[in-house]
Amino acid sequence: MKRSAAFEFPEYVDWRPDPAVQAAYVAKITADSARAARIAALDEAALLGLYEGLLGARLHDIQLKRWVKNGVISKAWLGSGEEAVTIGACAGLGPTDVVSPMIRNAGALLARGLDPVACFAAYLGTTDTHAQGRDMHIGDLALGIVPPISHVGDVVAVMAGCALAFKQRSEPRVALAWTGDGSTATGVVHEGLRVAAALRLPFICVIQNNQVALGTRTEAHFPGDFAGFGRAYGCQLLEVDGNHVLDCYAATAEAAAACRAGEGPVILVATTFRMGGHATHDEREGRALFDASTWAYWGQRDPIGCYETWLIEGKGIEPARLAAIEAAVGARIEAAAAQALSRRESHAPDPATVTHGVYG
Repeated sequence: MKRSAAFEFPEYVDWRPDPAVQAAYVAKITADSARAARIAALDEAALLGLYEGLLGARLHDIQLKRWVKNGVISKAWLGSGEEAVTIGACAGLGPTDVVSPMIRNAGALLARGLDPVACFAAYLGTTDTHAQGRDMHIGDLALGIVPPISHVGDVVAVMAGCALAFKQRSEPRVALAWTGDGSTATGVVHEGLRVAAALRLPFICVIQNNQVALGTRTEAHFPGDFAGFGRAYGCQLLEVDGNHVLDCYAATAEAAAACRAGEGPVILVATTFRMGGHATHDEREGRALFDASTWAYWGQRDPIGCYETWLIEGKGIEPARLAAIEAAVGARIEAAAAQALSRRESHAPDPATVTHGVYG
């Protein structure tokens, strides 16, 4: 994909595939026989669909950063470098399943079919979202997207509740929530997991370990091992390469199949990295948390660059086809951003509605 020095992290600007990193990426595809079979079953359209999803997530973030630098918005929460966790998981689910994404999983909104105008409108506070300008955490129940809230861990309990409803109705549906390594420090995450495990609910909890909770490195707030959560709750746990979209897809599909067979819940521990600050306002502080070698290590494992290289070298996809996909996705993102911006005044919330939907 085209790289932007103005809006991307420095490790991505002049990105080139590293032979050793790429060899490990390829080896991961066949490292687990069950996941390898699922990946091998993907046709070309599905593979290119994953690429489109990754690009949509990245270009959405680049557009937000452009707005920040141009003074349109004050800050944005980006998922750059973590797109594979989001896009791979969405691809591993069925159309009737439900998800609840963190704000850093905005790619899930696009992957599930939400109009990108709503994604940008959420940051502008206009009425083009279900929240009518009241919240940046958006979704659409008709598309199977349960809107989250800022209290990240709370969605674990909410989605366990969705899974309980599916089980009580005998519906072959799965609920999936992403939660961060930091939010595992909250009690509600463990309450949700304990209930889900006790009732064997069709629930997938993705622990998205991006190495840092707001401004605290993971080893400082959790010196334990997330892999132990499965034993603690008596449920299946799968470890995932969070920068490898195919591994994320196959693991999620495996987890979803187990849930539909009555063998849920399943915890996915996805190891990835936050390529910046908690948001755009503290990128300098965020980057100071790790040394240059750490940034270089994760920058080389760009989930888009590694997958793009594999498509070209491993599947024989012509670069021109990938460029055409990028152009189409980019045009859609830019048109949506322009439309959202053009409606900033005409679709500003009516102050008279400020108490609508407020209870208590």
